[in-house]
Amino acid sequence: MLYHLYEINHAAIAPWRSAVEAGSAYWANTGNPLAETVFGRSAAASLHLAERLTRRYGKPEFGIISTEIAGKSVAVHQKTIWQLPFCNLLHFSKEGGHKQQKLLIVAAMSGHYATLLRNTVEALLPSHDVYVTDWADARNVPLATGSFDLDDYTDYIINMLHHLGEPAHVMAVCQPSVPVMAAVSLMSERDDPLAPKSMILMGGPIDTRRNPTSVNKMAEGKGVDWFRNNVIMSVPFPLPGMGRMVYPGFLQLTGFMTMNLDRHMAAHRDLFWHLVEGDGDNAEKHNDFYDEYMSVMDLTAEFYLQTVDRVFVHHDLPNGTYAYRGTRVKPETITKTALLTIEGEKDDISGAGQTEAAHILLKNLASGKKEHHLQMGVGHYGVFSGSRFRKDVVPVVNRFITGNSA
Repeated sequence: MLYHLYEINHAAIAPWRSAVEAGSAYWANTGNPLAETVFGRSAAASLHLAERLTRRYGKPEFGIISTEIAGKSVAVHQKTIWQLPFCNLLHFSKEGGHKQQKLLIVAAMSGHYATLLRNTVEALLPSHDVYVTDWADARNVPLATGSFDLDDYTDYIINMLHHLGEPAHVMAVCQPSVPVMAAVSLMSERDDPLAPKSMILMGGPIDTRRNPTSVNKMAEGKGVDWFRNNVIMSVPFPLPGMGRMVYPGFLQLTGFMTMNLDRHMAAHRDLFWHLVEGDGDNAEKHNDFYDEYMSVMDLTAEFYLQTVDRVFVHHDLPNGTYAYRGTRVKPETITKTALLTIEGEKDDISGAGQTEAAHILLKNLASGKKEHHLQMGVGHYGVFSGSRFRKDVVPVVNRFITGNSA
């Protein structure tokens, strides 16, 4: 019912939003003699904030058209090279026939779109042949298409690694660390010739009993039945996925916002004053960040609930009980795929130590093929985005991939 009310609310305020947009255009119009007064700029800023806070944010674009290799600008073309109902595989191909190691970046299916990794892709493009998982918004996938759970997610990863046609490197950012490890374990156990050369896990919940965060404690404290009864909803008419049971993206966004509500309120207050003072650069930075942050997608109920139950409540992977279609997954079978784990010192979503736990599970992997990097001074997003990521983390990733490419 809440999802239906959410959609009705968006429809109900549409006329009001039109009035706000018209008012914003009026006060921002340079032909208006009051536009450059403090009153005019304040009115325009207020209406701008009102429009942004009531906007339905759509799926962003990566918008990457070039990269720099050896000091020269190289054109980049984004192509969809593989697809199934719940995911497209994107390839950021570079002109000029550059022969580089293939890197599959598995984006999180945790409420935001893969474009949250735009900075990650941009930083790794100069040195690698980059592919990215573009997960679908479950509310746009017709119910007749079928379900999508944690095992299906693992299947998708294996299928994509096969589609690349040669052993690649795989990078899991946050949530996919568990299914990526499951996929690599299965491929290793089967002696799959296309098992990846290396596996890079970044800020992922391998063992959430270590240094548990408020997110971990909430999941374990409430249990999966609470989530099933309180956050799972049916996609309303007339959306393509009508009738599908999902964890709505707007609930995930609400959770993220309330975790740091004071910070978000301060950011929007600052935006107001940036607009009043004519500080376009800082206003644009704010808008760019929140355009991405406010763009959310729905997750299928079965995938979301299995993740809560198996990863956050019962800790199946570190307990040795994680199963794929009824058969136990065996990380100890990984003996050839090198492992790099990366964590942020101040990560408040996947606490430091949770990803590093992967080294214990890969007990038969030689120590020379294991590496851990703790990035000081960054939180969750700083693990894969931002200035410290580009300066400190990217060189570690590049060196690790180069050293494990034979």
